[in-house]
Amino acid sequence: MDILVGALTREVAQLSAEGVRIRFVGSRAGLSEKVQHGLSQAELDTLGNSSLDLNICFNYGGRWDIVQAANALVARGAAITEQTLGEAMALAPSTDPDLLIRTGGEFRISNFLLWQSAYSELIFSPKLWPDYAEADLDAALEEFASRERRFGKTSAQIA
Repeated sequence: MDILVGALTREVAQLSAEGVRIRFVGSRAGLSEKVQHGLSQAELDTLGNSSLDLNICFNYGGRWDIVQAANALVARGAAITEQTLGEAMALAPSTDPDLLIRTGGEFRISNFLLWQSAYSELIFSPKLWPDYAEADLDAALEEFASRERRFGKTSAQIA
C-alpha cells in the first residue's frame, strides 16, 4: 500500500495540471490511515478539475456498491427505487458504461459494475490486459458500433 501512496505523490500533480479529476471508488474500510489520507488528498487536490474524470475502482465490488447505496438510502429514510438507488451508487453521477471489455479470456464480469453494466455491450478478449493494444481497442469499438443498442427492448420496439 505504501507503493500506492508513493505513486499518488508522484502522479497527482501531473494529472491535476492536465485537468483530471480523480475519484477512488470502493470501500476504504481496513485501509491504513496513511493510505486513506493519500486517497482523500488526491481527490481533494483534483476536485475542481473538469477535463477528464478518472474513476479508480479500488477495493470495489458491485455487490458492495449496491449494499452501500441501499444502506445510505435507509439511513436517510429515502425510498429505494431504481432512480434513488442509482443516484446513491458510488460511481454516480458518472454515466453507465456503453461498452465493457473483459480481458484475460474470462467470460464473466466478476462483480464489477453489476448495477451500471445492465445495458452495457460486452466484449470478451483472450488477451491479458498488459497485452491489449490499440488495435484491439479499435476492433472492439468497431464491433460495438455494429451492434443494435436496444436497452431491454426488441428490434421491433425500437423501430
